[in-house]
Amino acid sequence: MLKDITLGQYYHTESLLHRMDPRVKLLGIVAIIIGIFAGNNLIGGLITGSFVMILIAMSRVPLRFMLKGMKAIVIFLIITVIFNLFLTPGTVIWSFMRFKITMEGVRLAIQMAFRLIFLILASGLLTLTTTPNNLTDGLESLLGGLKKFRVPVHEVAMMMSIALRFIPILMDETDKIMKAQMARGADFESGGILKRAKSMVPLLVPLFISAFRRANDLAMAMEARCYRGGVGRTKMKPLIYKKRDYISLCVLALYLTACILAGIYW
Repeated sequence: MLKDITLGQYYHTESLLHRMDPRVKLLGIVAIIIGIFAGNNLIGGLITGSFVMILIAMSRVPLRFMLKGMKAIVIFLIITVIFNLFLTPGTVIWSFMRFKITMEGVRLAIQMAFRLIFLILASGLLTLTTTPNNLTDGLESLLGGLKKFRVPVHEVAMMMSIALRFIPILMDETDKIMKAQMARGADFESGGILKRAKSMVPLLVPLFISAFRRANDLAMAMEARCYRGGVGRTKMKPLIYKKRDYISLCVLALYLTACILAGIYW
């Protein structure tokens, strides 16, 4: 299960989406999020779903690899569907004792499930096609206007980049610690909730120690290289919009317009 988490990983391949400016991809994620909630019907969902599938095909990332990252949210997805299915008032189509399923609940449950799936796929596509360094540069460039209000944009972007980079590292570390503890007789699967929670202690303690050690090593390495924040820093590879980026921005505008119109008129 831990190896199925794709968020924070970078899939190295040659594609148009990989070569695209990271600022365009960040704006694309924002546009998809707005489109998911603006196109609040079947037409809007079809537009968003088709758009996300086209992006996955353009990225040349295997769909099986993308869907593998969905395993981590299956439980959360099921809980969301159940809550919307049984707690939404409306026209009752099935009832048993106090449990009732309504037509509105079915529609809302399907809608929320597809929203979560599209959000996870789009977010995973961003990290799979963008290196952490490019993601940091793009985020810092987009939020550059906040520097006038004394917001530490560079530091915020750096922290987000480090956090994303640490996700796969910590997942691998967790998998190694879990296998080592299981070899010593630890059991993480049997028993009730309290027993499982107690069995996680031998896993969490060395994981936190390893995470703090890695963070300390990273801080010492940054200090040894005279890192003092973003003041006066220059870029070895400055971000420059190209023709394909302007075309992509126009496509994003058309997609967002289609979703908004679908939400209004359908």
